[in-house]
Amino acid sequence: MTSSSSTSSSASSSSATHPLDEALQLTASSDATGQYEGQTHPGYWNMVGPFGGITAATLLQAILQHPDRLGDPLSLTVNYAGALTAGAFTVQATPVRTNRSTQHWTLSILQAGADGAQVVTTTATAVTAVRRETWSVGDVPMPQVPPPAEQKAIVAPLGAVEWLNRYEMRPIAGFIPRTWDGSGDHSLTQLWMRDTPPRPIDFVALSALADVFFPRVWLRRARQVPAGTVSITVYFHATAEQLQATGTGFLLGQARGQEFRNGFFDQTVQLWNEAGTMLATSHQIVYYKE
Repeated sequence: MTSSSSTSSSASSSSATHPLDEALQLTASSDATGQYEGQTHPGYWNMVGPFGGITAATLLQAILQHPDRLGDPLSLTVNYAGALTAGAFTVQATPVRTNRSTQHWTLSILQAGADGAQVVTTTATAVTAVRRETWSVGDVPMPQVPPPAEQKAIVAPLGAVEWLNRYEMRPIAGFIPRTWDGSGDHSLTQLWMRDTPPRPIDFVALSALADVFFPRVWLRRARQVPAGTVSITVYFHATAEQLQATGTGFLLGQARGQEFRNGFFDQTVQLWNEAGTMLATSHQIVYYKE
């Protein structure tokens, strides 16, 4: 059964008119439990398909709407097998095993191909859990950085991908290079971020925010090579109560690559609220092309 203390859906914490809520609208199918119909949203469009974060949030939304869900999100792994095209799609969310305090899920997104047959574009696994009060400590404190009010928000340039307009980003360090001359020497980025217009944070918004960073290879090399996420895992550390306390405030995001080798690199991310509470971490593997 669903935990009554959790944030059961994005609609429970925000207006249905927010672009994120519009993009995450799923209609339960009458054919099978855990099957939902959705539609891509132009407001979250990337270069060749939806922004990867909105795809992750859509999969999580299917779990949050599932009538048999136990607990709140603990982890979500999304594998981008192929780009979604503009239009309708189907999400299948299946709880494959439910234990006393954890529940394990498999998920997929399907869309009609050129011949009309359903094709899998995205696969995922997830774990939800009932959290219990125990000894807890944070071993990675939030960096000492200037507050959001002291940083200028970026304005997406004319012609940029549309999803950039859905987020307010206030860079602190390591933003996109001004010149693409191959002189990069690190891959660390720090910035304040939140949905725009401001929206109370919840699990679906958090999963999308974990993927707002541009490819680390761009910063490390100062060269704008083609790149795209292959797989991302988001770990949710926050409780629903901690998210509620965060409200519409900014999150501090920090991203860094660890290894760039033979066409793939990894990226690790931490997200804190303004009070210094770590809400989520993520790790992804990214393809880049020479």
